Amino acid sequence: MIQLKQTRRSAPLLAFLAASALWGCNSAQESAQQEGQTASTTFSPDADTVRTATDPSLVLPAPDTTHRAAKRSQTIGWPADKAPVAPTGFKVERFATDLKHPRRIYIAPNKDVFVAETDDKEKSANQITLLRDSDNDGKPDTREVFLSGLNQPYGILVLGDYFYVAEVDKLVRYPYKAGQTKMDAKAEQLISLPAGGYNHHWTRNIIANPAGTKIYVSVGSASNVGEYGMDKEVRRANILEINPDGTGERVYASGLRNPVGMDWAPGSNVLWTAVNERDEIGDELVPDYMTGVKEGAFYGWPYSYYGQHVDPRRQGERPELVQKAIVPDVPLGAHTASLGLAFYQGSAFPAKYKNGAFIGQHGSWNRSNFAGYKVVFVPFQNGQPSGKPEDFLTGFIADASKNEVYGRPVGIEVMPDGSMLVADDEGGIIWRVTAN
Repeated sequence: MIQLKQTRRSAPLLAFLAASALWGCNSAQESAQQEGQTASTTFSPDADTVRTATDPSLVLPAPDTTHRAAKRSQTIGWPADKAPVAPTGFKVERFATDLKHPRRIYIAPNKDVFVAETDDKEKSANQITLLRDSDNDGKPDTREVFLSGLNQPYGILVLGDYFYVAEVDKLVRYPYKAGQTKMDAKAEQLISLPAGGYNHHWTRNIIANPAGTKIYVSVGSASNVGEYGMDKEVRRANILEINPDGTGERVYASGLRNPVGMDWAPGSNVLWTAVNERDEIGDELVPDYMTGVKEGAFYGWPYSYYGQHVDPRRQGERPELVQKAIVPDVPLGAHTASLGLAFYQGSAFPAKYKNGAFIGQHGSWNRSNFAGYKVVFVPFQNGQPSGKPEDFLTGFIADASKNEVYGRPVGIEVMPDGSMLVADDEGGIIWRVTAN
């Protein structure tokens, strides 16, 4: 790798030279990975360029360990005449309101909509609410608290005759019959999950494989960059794989700081996830990302980022792991808090959206200016990303100069009729997006 000293005036030239030099390097790395090997790269202390599936000239600036920017949003709520803004040809309406921090949406096989109302604070509702639209008019006519008394629930799954819930410290299941409006059965704990730590990283998502023979559990890290000791990170920063009865646990993929959204790419057997990357090394570092998850792969955290770019706070540690670190597929912008992820397999939206991915970006805090606070779309073809992320649902920021936002998007799900639901946890609303 070419070593270049960066100045403000030379940055464009540096980016061009770095892109030219690293294109071949990353091509070699890609070929090695396809052959089951991993090529070694050298960390550059200055601006660097990496090749990703959608951005072959992503420029990563030099890390700044003195970076302490903070711009936290204040939610003011949505006026009655306001709603998020979608592209021309789409309509955005309130599907459900007055919810208590709706974070995750799950649509059951019988079309019932389950919402995890949960937070990382003491005021958390800690419940799952059922919404049912029996007459298909785009508004739920049934609303019931389905489960309560939970411990920060997030992931929801109906598999066979069971209703699974991933709480912050455990995965449980209940006997379930389609159509029931309340859960009265006792929980069966399948596995315990590690909890606590930096900003909690408390959201435990779950998803089954298409055959229903495995369940995947996302567990975020206990820290920003392992600063409390790696003994606090056991079974964390991972996607775990288990059998539906909780047996057979193994690490499916590791080095993922905070993987939250998970979905299967249409027409493939590849699990994709949206990942929140680390803070406090720059406004533009480290980009959050979505990536196809390779079985047994290591994605760098906490020792490196975006492949083998060594985090200076972990310099010299675990070089054998750094050498294996894989470059993720799609950069989603630094500090965007990309949380929700859903592939669009409906037919109601225009053809360009078919099989593409929607990502809910909850929004930044460790940045000089706001980033995220929107839903973006990544086009896919043949199970692979085919373009850069583009804005889809915006208008969540009310007044950036006052740090005011109307709400913050998180979970995303696609309804059987092809409409899309977006959970706005801070706004207390689930938005329904339809194509005119």
